[in-house]
Amino acid sequence: MKLKEEQTLVIVKPDGIRRGLMGEIIKRIEQRGLKIIALQMFQATKEELAKHYSDSDENLKAMGDKTLATYHKYGLDAKKEIGTDDPVKIGKMVHGWIVEFMGSGPMVKMVVQGLHAVEMVRKLVGNTIPAMAEMGTIRGDFSVDSAVLANAQKRGIRNVIHASGNIAEAETEIDLWFSDKEIHAYKRAEEDVMF
Repeated sequence: MKLKEEQTLVIVKPDGIRRGLMGEIIKRIEQRGLKIIALQMFQATKEELAKHYSDSDENLKAMGDKTLATYHKYGLDAKKEIGTDDPVKIGKMVHGWIVEFMGSGPMVKMVVQGLHAVEMVRKLVGNTIPAMAEMGTIRGDFSVDSAVLANAQKRGIRNVIHASGNIAEAETEIDLWFSDKEIHAYKRAEEDVMF
């Protein structure tokens, strides 16, 4: 196992691009001692996004359960608000909103490499729900959106950035978004000092 070479995928979402946060996000990643080994601005198709965000029943149910938990937390009735309390049906709705949002404008995709890259990037990014993201994280500092508001407006949550959740997910996502020839190897000047 090559610990220093763990890789993860990061995507600056359309809201992050529109708000001019690309440079700040890259800066935070690089300041952490991680290196960007692939980088590209792109416009995703619905087909690509459907591969990135699985629409398997298991994933849809997980999205629906998460949405139901948010409704429960705020004392809202999902059936009244969005017409159903079935987790899979809710997951299908949320999946559609996310795909639509992610395809609404250009994004920046990157492969980040370094020691514990997946965990380090997840720490930098913060919780998916902006209100639960700690100050000092990208989402905690730059996103104020609410899951309840996003659901009420029937849209994806605007939380600035995507980061792979684990090593297996990172491998799958990197293979989806980059070819081998688009990923580069190099040594940062401080690597000998840091490791």
